[in-house]
Amino acid sequence: MSQPSLSNPKEITLRGIVLGIVITLIFTAAQVYLGLKVGLTFATSIPAAVISMALLSAFKDATIQENNIVQTIASAAGTLASVIFVLPGLLMIGWWAKVPFWPTFGACAVGGVLGVMYTMPLRRALVSQSDLPYPEGVAAAEVLKVGTQSRSGAQEGKAGLWAVIWGSACSAAFAAFAAMKLMAGEVSTYFRVGSGATGIGASSSLALVGAGHLMGITVGVAMGAGLLIAWGVLVPLLTITGTPKEGMDAAGYALGTWSTQVRMIGAGVIGSAAIITLGTLVAPVIGGLKSALEASRRAKSGDGSALPRQEQDLPVFIVGLVTLVSMVPAGWLLASFLQGGVLESLSVPLVAVGVGYILIAGMLAAAVCGYMAGLIGSSNSPVSGIAILTILGAATSVGMVARHVMGPDTSQALIAFALFVTTVVLAVAVIGNDNLQDLKTGQLVDATPWKQQVGLIIGVFAGSMVVPPVLEMLNHAYGFAGAPNANAISSQPLAAPQALLISTLAKGVIGGDLPWNLIGWGALLGLGLVAVDFTLKSVSDKRLSLPPLGVGLAIYLPSAVTAPVVVGAVTGYLFDKAMKKRRNGEAASRLGVLVMSGFIVGESLFNVALAGLIVLSGTGEPLAVTDAISESVGMLIALAIGTAMVTWLYRWCASSADKIEA
Repeated sequence: MSQPSLSNPKEITLRGIVLGIVITLIFTAAQVYLGLKVGLTFATSIPAAVISMALLSAFKDATIQENNIVQTIASAAGTLASVIFVLPGLLMIGWWAKVPFWPTFGACAVGGVLGVMYTMPLRRALVSQSDLPYPEGVAAAEVLKVGTQSRSGAQEGKAGLWAVIWGSACSAAFAAFAAMKLMAGEVSTYFRVGSGATGIGASSSLALVGAGHLMGITVGVAMGAGLLIAWGVLVPLLTITGTPKEGMDAAGYALGTWSTQVRMIGAGVIGSAAIITLGTLVAPVIGGLKSALEASRRAKSGDGSALPRQEQDLPVFIVGLVTLVSMVPAGWLLASFLQGGVLESLSVPLVAVGVGYILIAGMLAAAVCGYMAGLIGSSNSPVSGIAILTILGAATSVGMVARHVMGPDTSQALIAFALFVTTVVLAVAVIGNDNLQDLKTGQLVDATPWKQQVGLIIGVFAGSMVVPPVLEMLNHAYGFAGAPNANAISSQPLAAPQALLISTLAKGVIGGDLPWNLIGWGALLGLGLVAVDFTLKSVSDKRLSLPPLGVGLAIYLPSAVTAPVVVGAVTGYLFDKAMKKRRNGEAASRLGVLVMSGFIVGESLFNVALAGLIVLSGTGEPLAVTDAISESVGMLIALAIGTAMVTWLYRWCASSADKIEA
């Protein structure tokens, strides 16, 4: 491939745009499923960059900047899919029976475009003139540099493509075995503890193992601590002090107590930890905004045409115009949402409040998320905290407008409207987060900022096209926990844990029926965890940490989701530690990251395809071939196959790295 050129390198090309869109479509579908199943998504920049380099290496004139545009377009998949942390709430409260295409597409597209516009003026202050680390942006730039500037890099790029392929194939096959009933879909054990009960479950999912590897040992240990608190302390304690229903077994008692009580404590932990985390960022964000305004003032006073290519953003006039024009479809979306409903008579004030909230709260959320992307990375950014604060603000705002007409029907309509407004703001926040991370990558590979911004907008529209149909197919096939599931075929709904939390908070603010005592205890626990995290960082010079949000998520999420993530984090840590002693250990570790990304993509795409098959066949288990395998035997088979696949692929990474010529 061509070396970087400082004059006018090939960046936005037709082949790059097409490749970026294709990767975005695939990864967005995978992300939607993963987010609905476990409440987590993963960054797509690095696997997209590897795929791009491997495919574009066939063209001699391909450049590092062109590959950067491909990963910029595809990175939208890893962030825009986060809107499914809110949207299923509209199905859970019974407002939607099906997912409509245009309102969903519009919310994603308008929010995504605004996310790019809002964070563009922050580039100089938070990227080019900042010492923020941008861990994922720097990592993506290093992958691009290694893959395009040396023979060994080209070899590693091809090995990386195979890593994604092998990881995808193995995880899809593993998921297929479970769908065919040839092994257990979950490994679990529940038992009595005196008069109480507890236990633990772990989903047979290589995607979750991959997610744990990508999150790292720090988050893995935090989630392990959350598992211990939830299932080692809270569930036993609350079941011992409670009274089970007659004939209820240990599993039913433990799971019932967790879902009705412990989960709300987890929500309190998440809420308090998120608010405190965001509070620590207020001063840096304000400083960053002041610096951005000062940079903009200096740019206006100078000659814009003299700016070097690497400093050329979209013109401020275009940014302002696009922002104002975007308020028109935003207002139309909100008005259409209210049309024909019980709140139609209040549509003017509600739409005005909604548009104003999107304009102001979206701007603040984008700035905060953009700063957090630089500080801790896109994947570790506490998007849950942003969503929680956004729904609380939206529910309070719309509730004040309609408080004089409050009733059962209007309450549901207000909750739905608040959720829809929150969806748009969340899209603004996560794309703003992604934009600055991508711009950091671009700065390190001499890319042109405005071309990256255009590329991300292309990715936003591509991802927005995928979210509605995939979400509706999954709704029709599985439904969501807590929803009426009138159209669901399968009897096993997707958990959609983040959407359940957000919709529960919206109901509580507007309807006043939240279990505040449990949430309050959780908030106190969250404060304690913040103190523990602060102490660990202080005594270890920031080498040790116990992220409170990670602990809270593990208390809130089912153990079937959390346990495999913890396993993946531990095995990934052990693998990386072993690879440090090898000659090509860094390359092996990078291949491991790509295998784990493949785990997520393969299993998620298989389950999206399975949802399509469920819809077409009209049966909940279309691939099941036997029911003869006992539960215990099925668990052993799942453990054996999963262990063998992970072990083989880690060894493949090590041996493939050894074959890369120095």
